[in-house]
Parts: sequence; structure tokens; C-alpha cells
Amino acid sequence: MMLQAPVQLDRRKNKSSRVFGAPYDSFDRRAFRMLEPEIRVQVRRATVWRWIVGEVAPFKRVVDLFGATVLALILSLPLLLVAAMVKLQDGGPVFFWQTRVGRKGRCFSFPKFRSMITNAEAVQESLEHLNNHATGSITFKMKRDPRITPLGRFLRKYSIDELPQLGCIFKGDMSLVGPRPPLPREVDKYSPRDLRRLEVAPGLTCLWQVEGRGDLPFEKQVELDVKYVDTQSFWLDMWLLLRTIPAVLQGKGAY
Repeated sequence: MMLQAPVQLDRRKNKSSRVFGAPYDSFDRRAFRMLEPEIRVQVRRATVWRWIVGEVAPFKRVVDLFGATVLALILSLPLLLVAAMVKLQDGGPVFFWQTRVGRKGRCFSFPKFRSMITNAEAVQESLEHLNNHATGSITFKMKRDPRITPLGRFLRKYSIDELPQLGCIFKGDMSLVGPRPPLPREVDKYSPRDLRRLEVAPGLTCLWQVEGRGDLPFEKQVELDVKYVDTQSFWLDMWLLLRTIPAVLQGKGAY
């Protein structure tokens, strides 16, 4: 059984969601084909323009594209090796795709190297009572999650599983630095204060990724994300990128 993002299923369930705007627009291929030709041209132009400017300020977008290009060039061969190892471990898909919520509630497709068994999402409900972020928490974190494969544990420890999200930076859905993008079902539970995380483009790293990662409770994560929203700057982003390197190498709080 292949692990796939339940895009259409979630979209039907999302009718009463608090997520802003039209959810999962990029997956509505059938609806796109039904549009008038001139409307299709406008939609394509808008899509291309969003890829150019993205969800971030122009200068930050330039930094993101430069940084993502450098990382992609440096890591291209190691990433191919990781993809082969993921495929060979059990014959399942290389990538795990989810729908995540970005700036101003716009949903986008979010990839990771698959680090779990292929039916991981179906099993999660039976593990909710073991949540390290407390039962009933908005986020789910489990230190010894039995769904994680041996290779996946290594990939998660050093955040290698997150590297396919460089593609999201190229598309403009994400930035190098910003709050991590949440799931739609998590955003549905957000308080007005929690929603402030969506005021900026999500990123690969941010304050709580260098202050404790998954060991921090959800409330502390929100506090640090809001702090970033209120104080973001070019120099803060550079400082966070530099601090991310030792944080990743230590592997603390990643599970």
C-alpha cells in the first residue's frame, strides 16, 4: 500500500475549516479544464508570477532562491543516494506527500523523504495516547514512534528527510527561514494567537528549530514563531541559518 497525501479526502472534509481561502487549489485539475480558455491563461500567468515572487518579500525571495540553488547543487548526489536507499528499504514510495498550510492560509503540497512505514497515517490514531506533547495537543510527537523505519530514524535525526522541501522554496510556497508549515487539521484548532504563525511564509528552519525542536511543547513553539514574526530581518535569518547547522548535527529533539 502506497502512502499518499489524502488531498481530495481532506478537501471534502475541509468545507467548514478555519483555513483561509480556497483549499488545495493546485489539485483541482478537473475544475481547471472546465474554465474558459482566456481564464486558463490568466490562471497560468498568476501561477508563474507566484513562482517568481513567491509568498515572501522580494529581497528575501532572492536570498531564498540563491540559498536553495546552492544547497540543491551541493546536495544533489547525496539526495539521489538517499532516494535510492528509501526505495530499496521496503520497495515503497520515496516521498511522503502532505497538504500543509502556508502564508495567509494558502495550502500547498509538501514533500518529505518517507521515513515511516507505508500505512503510517492510518496507524496514528491508535498512538494518540502516547503523544509526547500531551494527549489532546494540537501537534503529535512521539520519541519512540514504532512507525519510523531504521533508515527513517537516521534521516529524521539529522533532518535529511526535510530536504525535498527545497522544491517548495523554488516554487515560492516556502522560505529558507520561517515557522514550520502546519497541517490543516492543526490549523482548525488554532486560537487567534496561534494563527499569527501564518502571517509569514513558512520555512525550513526558525527559532524553535534551534531552541529545542520537537522537545518544545506546542505553546512554546507558537511563542517563538510569533517572536520571529514580530522581529524578522535579514540578519536574524542569517543568524538562524548558521545556528541551524549545529542544531541539526546534534540531532537533539528530532524524532
